[in-house]
Amino acid sequence: MFDDDYTPMDFVVELLIKYFQHNEDSATGIMMHIHKKGLGICGIYPKDIAESKVAQVEAHCRKDEYPLRCSFEKQTDD
Repeated sequence: MFDDDYTPMDFVVELLIKYFQHNEDSATGIMMHIHKKGLGICGIYPKDIAESKVAQVEAHCRKDEYPLRCSFEKQTDD
């Protein structure tokens, strides 16, 4: 998930709870990380689930007219 200057922090927390099953404390911590660093990881999922979650989050944001962006990428094995 990527930070922007328009989407309210409480809306981001709600998204993290609804779509990524975080509790309020965890969601708030992730939201603050995204806010401070510009982006953050919401969860690690199989590709098809990650694609679905990104689509759901972005559709929810567009419905509420927020520009928040979310993406997924393949995890690299280090």
